[in-house]
Amino acid sequence: MKYPKEYLNEIKTRLKVSTVVSKTVALKKRGKEFVGLSPFKNEKTPSFTVNDEKEFYHCFATSEHGNIFDFIMKTQNLKFSEAVKHLAQFAGMQPYIFSKQDEEREKKWKEYQSIYNQYVDFYHDELLKNESYTAARDYLKKRSLNKDEVKKFKIGYVAKNPKFFEKISKEFSEQTLAETGLFYFDEKKKINVERFRGRLIFPINNISGQPIALGGRIIENLDYLAKYINSPETNFFKKGSNLYNLDLARKLSNKINHIYLVEGYMDVVGLSKSGIENAVANLGTSLTDKQILTLNQFFDDIIICFDGDESGYKAALRAAENSMKHLKPEKQISFLFLPNKEDPDSFVNKKGKNYFLDFTKKNKVPIHQFIFDHHKKKTENNPSSMAILDKKLRSITNNINDSFIKKYVLEYFLEKLSELAPYTSQRNKQNFFKKTKSLESTRKYFKESEKLSGVELKEFSLLYLLINNLKLVQENIGILENVKLFTEVNKQIFNKTVSILKTKSDLILSDLDIDKQLIDKINKFAPIKYILRNRPDDPHHVLELLEDIIRDLNNLDLEFRIQELESKFSKDLSEVTFNELKELKKKQNVN
Repeated sequence: MKYPKEYLNEIKTRLKVSTVVSKTVALKKRGKEFVGLSPFKNEKTPSFTVNDEKEFYHCFATSEHGNIFDFIMKTQNLKFSEAVKHLAQFAGMQPYIFSKQDEEREKKWKEYQSIYNQYVDFYHDELLKNESYTAARDYLKKRSLNKDEVKKFKIGYVAKNPKFFEKISKEFSEQTLAETGLFYFDEKKKINVERFRGRLIFPINNISGQPIALGGRIIENLDYLAKYINSPETNFFKKGSNLYNLDLARKLSNKINHIYLVEGYMDVVGLSKSGIENAVANLGTSLTDKQILTLNQFFDDIIICFDGDESGYKAALRAAENSMKHLKPEKQISFLFLPNKEDPDSFVNKKGKNYFLDFTKKNKVPIHQFIFDHHKKKTENNPSSMAILDKKLRSITNNINDSFIKKYVLEYFLEKLSELAPYTSQRNKQNFFKKTKSLESTRKYFKESEKLSGVELKEFSLLYLLINNLKLVQENIGILENVKLFTEVNKQIFNKTVSILKTKSDLILSDLDIDKQLIDKINKFAPIKYILRNRPDDPHHVLELLEDIIRDLNNLDLEFRIQELESKFSKDLSEVTFNELKELKKKQNVN
């Protein structure tokens, strides 16, 4: 029976990985992780790590990797359901009682799984052993694919007049078979038809390696048939949530930090045959948020490598526009454009692995550069066209979620724009870009600000608004009640300022008697000044920003209290502690 995600997530919420693992392995804290001797191998030097933030353990000696359920299954030789019961009890939770709907869904999943496994196994064996399948085997030889790749990816071939439906319909109902997407009913002929007849089939597996859908390719050049087709979406398969070969490629993430995202199944198989196994393919749809986020869980660098033709370029552009918002400081998205009329399979076949890897190093283009170059090509050398380009690039930048990446991408765009205005005078250029720091000064600023914590920067913003709006704040002194700061120096400045504001009128900055270096530091690094820049004299805007910052600081206080309770709960596993923790998290969500 399959447990609901909510129940499993509740167990994960109550139990940190280190809490579970420490019952078996002696762990020592090292930075953000814990280390210890591997429970899977006798060793003297610790090679076993636990990361509570990412909710996994990893053994570098044996490549064992997983979450708390995997750990219990492997160290105590339990089945998944037994591991769930064990951990639920450990977390102080009641055993899960399955409803009729759960039982029905689990039954359907088992049927679905059984049908796909039988279907994939049957046509894989047929391709390998059936003498009448010479045309399919000749096609694979022509594509330089050998038996090893056919077996690795469990490729099969469905004959033009298949009989598998007759065989499997003795075990499952017609409705159940139709729900898999492998078959459909032909209204004219009044017969059930196999969707992938006359095609090579490529099993699309879920992340656990179980087949849940198929991709199919014709082996003849027939204009009236689509070259590739995919399974339709079902209850257990969503195109935008899956990637071909992710189940195998993810296992390489311990050794390789980048992944190739290609268009077709044959591209993945062809790259693998040449020794490039870190490749996945999207499933005939535009790249989705879910696919990007899934790849980011395993790899730091996504290299999107589509076919070297117009349609490949358009697909790459859609992928860039969809994934730009997900950029993070520790993650990269790049594009690799192959020579015209080449795809990854044909290119690596002709040039070989080493050439392909070297070509990648020399030619991959960061996503922000690709987007700029694309829009620049459509821009004419006149003010109106340049204004449209400027507006478009700013709009793209505003969609980026991470504030640091947003800042640097905008810096890059503005620098590139400044090189494209020969019709303006140098003076106008300087005026237009005077608000933007040079790249060198921005980097220096970033290095200095990097030493400051997020809490300090938030406190700097609060203090910046106070010391630069003394009269306004004094008139609204009630807003500062129950504000909590965390950094000792900032706390002292805040308390001193509030105390003077309550007792003295007509204040000026020098009355505060605060060290000038501290004032300069606050004015330099307070992030709020960039937001305030366009409306510096709007008192309503200042008060709104002040309220927002106070709310953020209160939420930070909640976060710290939650962390303390989580630490306490990991030791005492008390229901009282957990309930208190849940209440604080509710307040956090409300705020």
